[in-house]
Amino acid sequence: MYDEHIRASAARSNLDPLLFKHPIEDELLPLFSQDAESPTSVILTGTAGDGKTHLCRQIWIQLGGDPEAWESDDVYFHVNASIAGRETTVHIVRDLTGLPETGKTGAFLTKTDLLEFFAHTIFDLSSSSVFLIAANDGQLVDTWARLNQTNDRIDETGRLLEELLFNDRREEEGSRLKLFNLSRISSAELFDRAAEAFVRHEGWQHCIDEEGADDQLFGSLCPIRRNYELLKSDQVRGRLRALLELCDHNDTHLSIRRVLMLLANSVLGFSGNEAGGIKVPDRLMRAVDVPRIIASQQVAKASIYNNIFGGNLTEHRRNSHDIYEQLGRFRIGHETSNRIDNLLIYGDSDTGLREHFDRFLTDDTFYGANEAYRALQTAYIEGAEEGGEETEQFLEVLVSQRRGLFFKIPESIERELSPWDLTVFTFAGEYLERVLQRIRRGKKIEKRVIARLVQGLNRIFIGMLVSSDEELWLTTGLSGSNAKVSVVLEDRVSVARDSHRFVNIANDISGSPVLRVSFSESNIIELRLTLTRFEFLSRVAEGVLPGSFSKECHEDMLAFKSRLLSAANSRKDASEDDEESQTEFRFVELDEMGYPRPKTVELDL
Repeated sequence: MYDEHIRASAARSNLDPLLFKHPIEDELLPLFSQDAESPTSVILTGTAGDGKTHLCRQIWIQLGGDPEAWESDDVYFHVNASIAGRETTVHIVRDLTGLPETGKTGAFLTKTDLLEFFAHTIFDLSSSSVFLIAANDGQLVDTWARLNQTNDRIDETGRLLEELLFNDRREEEGSRLKLFNLSRISSAELFDRAAEAFVRHEGWQHCIDEEGADDQLFGSLCPIRRNYELLKSDQVRGRLRALLELCDHNDTHLSIRRVLMLLANSVLGFSGNEAGGIKVPDRLMRAVDVPRIIASQQVAKASIYNNIFGGNLTEHRRNSHDIYEQLGRFRIGHETSNRIDNLLIYGDSDTGLREHFDRFLTDDTFYGANEAYRALQTAYIEGAEEGGEETEQFLEVLVSQRRGLFFKIPESIERELSPWDLTVFTFAGEYLERVLQRIRRGKKIEKRVIARLVQGLNRIFIGMLVSSDEELWLTTGLSGSNAKVSVVLEDRVSVARDSHRFVNIANDISGSPVLRVSFSESNIIELRLTLTRFEFLSRVAEGVLPGSFSKECHEDMLAFKSRLLSAANSRKDASEDDEESQTEFRFVELDEMGYPRPKTVELDL
């Protein structure tokens, strides 16, 4: 889904292309206008599909460039315009990687000449030229590294680019350059904009206006129509958005292109190769496929709940798209709880679960408990052969039904049936509600949430199943800070505020949550609290062994412990009696309930 392909496809269909305002549009477009403060060059960087080409085209059109010229294969364009009241030549490179070494670079003989001129203009306040350059992640720095570093401006520009990129800054005083890293834009925000444009596109109204018989496109039995209606619903969209927001806070960025692909596949996906003996190309439904899918009773294979995770695609195609790899990490459909599986398997005969079974499966005439599901369910309950064909089919169907439950369970009954039990991140709902939402609203994080994380840290730091959650215990072992069991007490920090000593959760400059341990007003150590780290510490606090969930997180916590110990040692009172400190040690002992207690041991030297 490239910008130029979307426009060409829309033109062939005589429809408007799917468009929405890019999150940086309001800040970017004015930089190339008469009202700009001063002529400024811009670099757009990010992953493929983040909207760089689309933004370059918008600026080209805004400056009076020829739309037809933009549709050519050229990479370099230039146009004269008035910017900030000055006649300025705007040089546009819509793909730095695709820029040829020679030829098609305007008045510049080579790519190197063009980039050297760019390096000169961003430090020359009197220059009448500015640049707009689009480059994918990594390629910008790599391209610069291949240039002649003996040129002072090249070297200076290279250091400026590294400074802006690695410190996540947009500009630096003394240069006429702004760098927009589109990979820093929230995937959840992109989803909001893309999903709204997708479901409101004029093409859907044409489908509704031309609705035919029940078994035709957008008839009452049409799975495409059902998927479209479900995607429009607050329930499905809200739960899908929650997944993308969790991706944002787990160091994962999903581009606009991937989000659009997710939306299209969700509505059109079909997990079969053929319907009525005729192939369904690419496993994506077309209008002509709808009657055959309905007639062959394969509507369940079009489930949006399965399509969202790429369940309709072959394993090879699914693994080739990073968005399905990232959503697959939640393991939705493969993780479950006893209560949820009892609901799916025995719910229609269990008086305590029948209400939920009817609501989520019986009443769902498209993707719920159809005749095929009930036949496989009955065979399974009656003791179908383990490993047999019917058993394997039922287990596959259960994956799809669990995915359906994840999107169907409303917030009103989450305490009784948690959709997050269907994921590998069972604390994700709490992370969303009690951490991310409260930070966004400027509210304090509840003490019990912080206390549980502190208990998880204590168990990792000490190396035993301690029960303390009111203080953070900083300990080392006799062989060093990374000893498996550390019982030499160095310091304690209370969860409750004690002057400038406390443990809390706050947000960093990007708005992401951090676990903050304060020893003094100027001595504060922070740990980025990603979803995985939150889940890890919460599970350890509930008894899971640290190494069994994530070795990487375990190592991260030990590195955090080393930073805390260094900070604790740096604040020790300079007037402390050195002789006493060398002959007195504090150890940690656990009582019968697992609560740690300090014990002082004096050495008689």
